[in-house]
Amino acid sequence: MKIKIIKNGALDENCYILSEEDKYLIIDPGSGFEKIKENINGEVLGILITHRHFDHIGALEECMREFKCPVYDKSSTGEETHKVGPFSFNVIFTPGHTMDSITFYFFKEKTMFVGDFIFEGNIGRCDLEGGDYNIMKQSIERIKKYPDDTTIY
Repeated sequence: MKIKIIKNGALDENCYILSEEDKYLIIDPGSGFEKIKENINGEVLGILITHRHFDHIGALEECMREFKCPVYDKSSTGEETHKVGPFSFNVIFTPGHTMDSITFYFFKEKTMFVGDFIFEGNIGRCDLEGGDYNIMKQSIERIKKYPDDTTIY
């Protein structure tokens, strides 16, 4: 699985484009639709949303219109394993930054996409609307059970 990082929007949000063969997944399509589109050279099988803050979903509507694929977020999926074309991942509910925060764990690659739930060297903010420090601590405990050699994006 190849991972391309696209920084976009006023907050330089990380959008991830995963590719395998000529199949794609988009994770957190910030606000830079044209940047996303120019990095797609095949079929988009799904759009994964870690949480619905504006900087993570700014281009979601455009992506849905263009690629006509399912959206995986807290409201449309449960904590389970998903097989989407060549991609396999688990959904883990990780509230704390927001109540709709979820993590996508690609177990074969030992790779997690966490949105703003975890930052480099720190946890995500809990002081915004919907954030809760005590719930964040519980979610962190859940993530600590995954292999130490997991790469976190």
